[in-house]
Amino acid sequence: MNRTRHPRVRIIVAAMAISWCALGNAAQDAAAGSSSVAHVATDASPSTFAFNGFGTLGVVHSSEQNADFTSTTFKPNGAGHTHAWSAAVDSSLGAQLTANFTPRLSAVLQLIAKQNYDDSYRPVVEWANIKYQFTPDASVRVGRIELPLFLLADSRQVGYVSPWVRPPSEVYNVVPITNNDGIDASYRMHVGDLTDTVSAAYGRSYRVHFPAGSSIEVRDLRGLISKTEYGAALFNLSYVAGHISLQPVIALFDAFREFGPPGQAIANRYELIGKLTTIVSAGASYDPGKWFATAEWTEFDSHSFLGVNTGWYVSGGYRIVQFTPYLTYSALTVASMSAAGLDAAALPPSLSGSARALNAGLDAILRERAVQRTLSAGTRWDFAKNVDLKLQFDHTRLGPSSPGTLINLQPGFRPGGTVNLFSAAVDFVF
Repeated sequence: MNRTRHPRVRIIVAAMAISWCALGNAAQDAAAGSSSVAHVATDASPSTFAFNGFGTLGVVHSSEQNADFTSTTFKPNGAGHTHAWSAAVDSSLGAQLTANFTPRLSAVLQLIAKQNYDDSYRPVVEWANIKYQFTPDASVRVGRIELPLFLLADSRQVGYVSPWVRPPSEVYNVVPITNNDGIDASYRMHVGDLTDTVSAAYGRSYRVHFPAGSSIEVRDLRGLISKTEYGAALFNLSYVAGHISLQPVIALFDAFREFGPPGQAIANRYELIGKLTTIVSAGASYDPGKWFATAEWTEFDSHSFLGVNTGWYVSGGYRIVQFTPYLTYSALTVASMSAAGLDAAALPPSLSGSARALNAGLDAILRERAVQRTLSAGTRWDFAKNVDLKLQFDHTRLGPSSPGTLINLQPGFRPGGTVNLFSAAVDFVF
């Protein structure tokens, strides 16, 4: 890497290394032996405070120089056009404090520092909630809670828990919002060796900002989630609905409204303002220890210009002493809403030209579909206690005339091509 071109990479790495060393000394007396800090809130002993941390130091290289690859749509830049090698795509540092006030009452606070929409690295509150355990199988939480849509929902930010460098973006980036400000209740049922945990959630998401200056917010969020465990098998089913709004309103739809009731009907159909959005997800994994296999599917329907987004993946790996080679195949498709523009021929000549221009703008928006398929191959090396090294190669084929999930498209970018990624990451927990 050219050090003169990437001073931020050195700053990130140095800051994380300093934080790791400083926090590591304080964490030696805490209960930090678990491979996942995401379960501290349920595993810590009564009347104790526990501090845990986790992080990832990673770099990514993309073969596409006229666009950027990012791990979420909330990042302003990544690997490719902005940086030949980017440390911002996967690098993060997190800390979690758990307090068990009584055997029934506990609280958890989790902070995460990673690249934000404005290219800053200020920490954000991922979790901040209080939990009351009515019985060993029934509990309620209030505050900022993880949104348990996927198999890795409660450890999505902890790279060490995942077998990959990052969860497949074709599924996990379909719904990039990771938490809920509200309340959830869970009840665990036992039937022989089978355990099923049913959760119901209600709340809203805090306003999440995009790099381009827009933001998205979810209100009246409610969900029902079932997680079933049977031996080495795990199954997850979830249904979440809420009213999503994108701000500011896209100017194109305001222009349609200038044409009276027909234009207002078009704007109301396509814009994302208070639209009832549904998210359905299903996942299964089997991990007997020597090997693992996992698959997930999700569908996101906002009844807007975004269309119906469907993502899925299948993945498997085999553990050989400290090494775990793996393969993943994933896909993202989008079913666009049919275009229904203004009838320009029925308008006066002074307005027909503007109507045709608006119709063309609407067609362009509906054609911007993130369609892609990715084949990934990688390996994980657990070379030290609570530390791993992962190497991963991704070959992504973009859909016809689609940029896929790439951002910062440059004039020389050609949709519908292929992109190769190389990623290296060190994950740790303490």
